[in-house]
Amino acid sequence: MGQRDSELNAVLRDVTGADGAGQVPGVVAMLTDRDGTVFEGAAGLRSVGDTDQPMTLDTVFAMFSTTKAITGTAVLQCVEEGLVDLDAPAARYLPEIGKLQVIDGFDAAGVPVLRAPRREITTRMLLLHTAGLGYSFFDETYHRLAVEHGQPSVITATRASLETPLLFEPGERWQYGSNIDWAGLVVEAVRGKRLGDVMAERIFAPLGMTDTAFTLDPAMNSRRATIHQRRFDGTLEPLDLVLPQDPEVHMGGHGLYSTAGDYTKFLRMWLGDGAGEHGRVLAPDTVRQAVRNGLDGQQVTMLPGVEPELSHDAEFFPGQPKSWACTFMVNDEDAPTGRPAGSLGWAGLANLYYWIDRRNGIAGFWATQILPFVDPASIGGYLDFETSTYRNLDRK
Repeated sequence: MGQRDSELNAVLRDVTGADGAGQVPGVVAMLTDRDGTVFEGAAGLRSVGDTDQPMTLDTVFAMFSTTKAITGTAVLQCVEEGLVDLDAPAARYLPEIGKLQVIDGFDAAGVPVLRAPRREITTRMLLLHTAGLGYSFFDETYHRLAVEHGQPSVITATRASLETPLLFEPGERWQYGSNIDWAGLVVEAVRGKRLGDVMAERIFAPLGMTDTAFTLDPAMNSRRATIHQRRFDGTLEPLDLVLPQDPEVHMGGHGLYSTAGDYTKFLRMWLGDGAGEHGRVLAPDTVRQAVRNGLDGQQVTMLPGVEPELSHDAEFFPGQPKSWACTFMVNDEDAPTGRPAGSLGWAGLANLYYWIDRRNGIAGFWATQILPFVDPASIGGYLDFETSTYRNLDRK
């Protein structure tokens, strides 16, 4: 084992205590270059107190928002084939999105004050998170709609959960939210198929992703890691939380289950200008366009932890400017981990993290299953993993 691999394995052991007795029960982490996986490691347990289920390389995770980039890829394929114009009104393909109204607050009785938007939502706005949509765990207005008016959570994977008002005029600013779920519905509308079927045919097959789906098959379920809740005293509680298995909506923003190995193949496609192991997923020019900042003078902002059981305040590389591509965060300056400016990255709610460095031809993925988001032990381990990668960039 070389110095790089030794250091990376040490990061995994330190955060899990090797036997799941550490601050994180279990983790799987992988690195890939343009040619293939160059590091893979697993440490700890799939569940607190479960000594019979070690974390393994083929463990299945609820992917949460790491799903978004895959949905974005499905949209870009539609653009390549002339099925979607990113700058046309999304209501051209999906009339329901044209019915969303802007919320201008609440009246004295607590009733939402709604009005028609002055601008139509485009699919590009959905990919860039500028359409006006949010999440209840990151936005006080949506949280109030949930608490006082029974707005369903996106975790329910229902149409009703997406029928939320817009927080501002479409295109006005960046705000993270249910945009990509709507983008997935655009794909379904133009393809005439469910999103999971589109992904299986056009993304998973050419990439060789055999353990990724919205619905767990028995083999995947037998390898599923448990989602844990970090309590305020620091202890971890296993949750009986499985995303809906016959969902009304294939939630393109968060609904997939997958393995670290499968997702690493997806990351490698972005390093390789759209090429997969068994076929091309995107054209090279599409990739080059998609990885550029798409925001017009806007910036990615801190995500406030409005629902503390689901997320702390969340911001990557505080104090540094970040922008957004289709559909990744872009760090506009060199990051303290060593990630160069112009790289891509994002995360999933249960403390899954990834980055794509096309300049150096390296991408990494870190998978745990802990709530709330930005759990200090989880993200701390991930940042150590990324930092160690760059410290040993030319070593094996």
